[in-house]
Amino acid sequence: MKQNAATTPVNHNATCNYNRNIVWAVNVGGNQYIGTDNICYESDELAVSSAFGRSEHIKGSQDSELYYSFREGEMSLSKSLPNGTYAVTLKFAEPYQIDIGERVFDVYMQDKLAIGSLDVRLARDGNPLSSLDRTAFNIEVTDGELSIDLKGKVGTPVLHAIVVREQDASLADWELIWQDEFDYHGAPDPSKWSFDEWPARKVNDEDQTYTSRDKNARVEDGRLIIEAHKEQFNGAEYTSARLHTAGKMDLHYGRIDVRAKLPAGQGTWAAIWMLPTDPYKYSTSCQPGEDWQGSATCDAWPNSGEIDIMEHVGYDMNIVHGTVHNKAYYWQNWEQRKASIEGQAVDQDFNVYSVEWTPEYITVLMNNVPYFHYINEHSDWRAWPFDHPYNLIMNLAIGGAWGRAGGPIDDSIFPVRMEVDYVRMYKPANDGKGA
Repeated sequence: MKQNAATTPVNHNATCNYNRNIVWAVNVGGNQYIGTDNICYESDELAVSSAFGRSEHIKGSQDSELYYSFREGEMSLSKSLPNGTYAVTLKFAEPYQIDIGERVFDVYMQDKLAIGSLDVRLARDGNPLSSLDRTAFNIEVTDGELSIDLKGKVGTPVLHAIVVREQDASLADWELIWQDEFDYHGAPDPSKWSFDEWPARKVNDEDQTYTSRDKNARVEDGRLIIEAHKEQFNGAEYTSARLHTAGKMDLHYGRIDVRAKLPAGQGTWAAIWMLPTDPYKYSTSCQPGEDWQGSATCDAWPNSGEIDIMEHVGYDMNIVHGTVHNKAYYWQNWEQRKASIEGQAVDQDFNVYSVEWTPEYITVLMNNVPYFHYINEHSDWRAWPFDHPYNLIMNLAIGGAWGRAGGPIDDSIFPVRMEVDYVRMYKPANDGKGA
């Protein structure tokens, strides 16, 4: 079987490092591969009969060679593992110029639906030859064997790689330096939070106006409430809030944890993310003091970067996204670096959304499960503008380019809210550097 596998280049300059509790990784359809994050992928010796395939020029990944090889067809995979709880990341790319809807499949783990009705091209913003990493977590192994089944609904499944991690809740390497536990009542603490008060359409074609009213942002019962309403206000049809820590807590490397419950409903677009406190650092077309957010002429974005810790749109419930944006890799060149994780009842339960940011990498996590990793390529600012302080932003947008992508805003959902239990920021333990 192995002689039919596609030949995938091996990254001989790296050293295998089974970090983050990785217990199994496979380059499906190909040979051994060592990733840019030093994950060591085994060659494909899988006991399945699906066909080998090969594709090149895959966009959207710092490990494009990993996506050169794949298998196509229905698959039943198994791996002997100690009993425990695991997170499973599957890596895909649509290798052909087929239309959206021509390849749709389900993924089962331990005989339970883990990823439903996956259309790789649709999930990758309509692009073929673009990587899609999707993680499922809380996968329980109780009989000594992990099972993964890919079953076609339309066409046949495709798979490029597998990474399995043992789940771990440790925070041993981080020291708390800033927090808001929201253990008070009323307006958000003005020593920690500021508001953006904006009209509709300023950024991302969003439908709401952002206000600083208690109606849209307040602390009650130990939680920050960011609440959107259907109402006419300041020329908009909807209101909401957007808070940030700029000038009050600017982080330059460290970790952020935000425990939050997300809104449901078509038209919602909740986000926990970061922007540079000095957005003009790498700008080439505008100067400090110019209005840069939503500007068609100022290149402060994407030049100076953006880190998305959590984005969730209501028409695609429970799929949580982590992303970085920069001049080298963003949506306009179809090279955006991102990944997603299958959440579980994110509108009913609180989950912890996190980022770990060092001079060498950015990792995005959910409930301490890492699902997106971006490394410093040590090229120039275009790929790594993440070398200066950033601030935290939390907002609930309504509509906009992404919020309306699944259809019109559902006005029956209002009022709708994102609830935040706490925000905590850390520096590396035993490191004198922090904010």
